[in-house]
Amino acid sequence: MEHPEQEKIPYSLNSRKVAEATREWLHKRGVKILEIAELVMFLQKKYYPDLTMEECIENVEMVLKKREVQNAVLTGIQLDLLAEQGQLLAPLQEMIENDEGLYGVDEILAFSIVNVYGSIGFTNYGYVDKLKPGVLERLNDKSHGPVHTFLDDIVGAIASAASSRIAHRKQSEREKELGEKPVSDDAI
Repeated sequence: MEHPEQEKIPYSLNSRKVAEATREWLHKRGVKILEIAELVMFLQKKYYPDLTMEECIENVEMVLKKREVQNAVLTGIQLDLLAEQGQLLAPLQEMIENDEGLYGVDEILAFSIVNVYGSIGFTNYGYVDKLKPGVLERLNDKSHGPVHTFLDDIVGAIASAASSRIAHRKQSEREKELGEKPVSDDAI
């Protein structure tokens, strides 16, 4: 008996599931939204003294809604987990497990996040990547066991993107106050 050919249903990803998985994995890996927002405050307080923690949290939340960001978070965390479990092939296993200094793919993945809000994010990212303040110091500490080769860069990139988003929005607000016609900031 022949079976009629079944029409293949095209692949369709559920965006809500991706967003929820992103938040869930950040949480499982010990990263709180508030900690990322504290990095944003660290980066922006000098330029915007009236900046509130609520604004920082809101901007982190908006960055995390971007699919490109979600993709980078999920990819980086999976690679960290696979390295923790010894599941990668050599020499990649050793490079990620030890956060090899000449291995730069973790930064490249972070750049995909930073790029979402323009080139200003590169400056912010370079600054926090070098200083490793707050949560980045903890994630970069290799004495505790978990592998965070990708996650520390991803968290720094999220904070940098949120900082860039704030800078763009504050510029738009200034222009409105001056009576200038604002450029659309729908993408921001």
